[in-house]
Amino acid sequence: MANSEADPERTPVIIGVGQINDRPAEGAVGLDSGELMLEALRRADKDAGGSVLADVDMLGVVDQISFPELGELCAPLAAAIGARPSVSYQSPSPHGDTPIRLLNGAANRIGAGEIKLAAVVGGEALRTAAARARARTQGGESIDVVRRSATQREPGYLQSFGLVAPVDIYPLYENASRASYGQSLAEAQAETGEIWSLFSQVAERNEGAWVRRRTSPEAILTPSEDNRPIAFPYNKLMVANSSVNQGAGFLVASLAEARRRGVPDEQLIYVGQGAAAKEPANLLRRDRFDRSVSMDVSIRATLAANGVSVQDLDLVELYSCFPCVPKMARRTLGWPADRPASVFGGLTFGGGPIGNYMGHAVVSMVTALRERGRFGFLFANGGFATDNHCILIGREAIAGARFPQDFDRQAEADAARGPAPDLDKAYVGPGRIETYTVFYGRNGSARGGVVIARTPAGARTLAHIDVRDPVALSYFTDGLLEPVGQAGAIVEHPELGRTWTLPH
Repeated sequence: MANSEADPERTPVIIGVGQINDRPAEGAVGLDSGELMLEALRRADKDAGGSVLADVDMLGVVDQISFPELGELCAPLAAAIGARPSVSYQSPSPHGDTPIRLLNGAANRIGAGEIKLAAVVGGEALRTAAARARARTQGGESIDVVRRSATQREPGYLQSFGLVAPVDIYPLYENASRASYGQSLAEAQAETGEIWSLFSQVAERNEGAWVRRRTSPEAILTPSEDNRPIAFPYNKLMVANSSVNQGAGFLVASLAEARRRGVPDEQLIYVGQGAAAKEPANLLRRDRFDRSVSMDVSIRATLAANGVSVQDLDLVELYSCFPCVPKMARRTLGWPADRPASVFGGLTFGGGPIGNYMGHAVVSMVTALRERGRFGFLFANGGFATDNHCILIGREAIAGARFPQDFDRQAEADAARGPAPDLDKAYVGPGRIETYTVFYGRNGSARGGVVIARTPAGARTLAHIDVRDPVALSYFTDGLLEPVGQAGAIVEHPELGRTWTLPH
């Protein structure tokens, strides 16, 4: 039986959404992450007509890193809204797919008849946290919380080659996929500029976005004092902007409960089915870097489960921490580059509150669907291009949706994935470039680089790039030749250790 009004007690619908940007005159006195979450929930409650929060059966919280001293937030948030939920859950880490995973979980519990009302919320106050840290150190340099958090998880071998935070790793996918698409560097950058400029136009019109400024493709692609290079080929205006204070939340109910509470039909957004799959957590145990099998499976499975095609989609949110992600996703989905791939504004302009970006995307998608369109597709990505999670929502009941559903498509992804190459950490000798990137310092100068290479035997290994060598630096960054697939060799460098050398 289709999950429709024929079974309203088990039909999940989103009834209220809320978000907040906190911009205090003095940064150190801003709201912390928990306070942002509470305000977002209150705004979602108001959107749903009020008096909902105290009755939620489920509270799902996206973990935050801005204020680790807050610890587990389910209990204090439940107390603050006067609720006693039977299900309380805080994600173990703030991955980018978490809000969609929690939405899928809430829909399943409603479909199983376990709950009638759920609240999902997240928030990050990295801007306030940084201001308070500077105040404690009397204006000293603040800690890079994102990099510190990543450092605690990354294995030593990757760290030793500069692969620590997401901004170091996603360019590996960018450079590999560019070569796979047959694009020149200029063509790939032009695609990024077009997609990101459209994001800025969406953010300009969205009151919930952090940076509401239309930006041209040329400004996004051109390095400048305000748009310094970060990791090749990404500039600052191409990467997630985590220096924000943002919170977002939404309320999910059974259709019957929504009607009992008098929520108008035109406000209801129906929840469709979702799909999720992961890449191996160990970057070097992945089969390839020019695509993500788990991304492909998640996107295609979501369309199939809901009985829709890309032609049925009016709006999409393709996760945009770094350009390679929406580029890969739009090719799988069939979404053109000249149509906006976001309803919120992307993680550069909308804002990148670590694991809760998709909470804001849900808020913006619900708002947009209430105004226009029929179906909206939400694709989330998390970790180091690791987690993929999609869901369909719509202004009308989705005929293909049935709950509860098993959204875990890991077995399909694992079956479709090729074998990972062996890892040879000590290899010295000839090889070919699988992918690479160059890292830049805050002054815009190259500070290092890494090659992921394949040995003649097919094993995978890493090598440094000597960016002090102008010939080597130009080889990897000037776009005159595509480095991916080119031959070279790894030698022992007296200072850098194992280092890539160019063919003579």
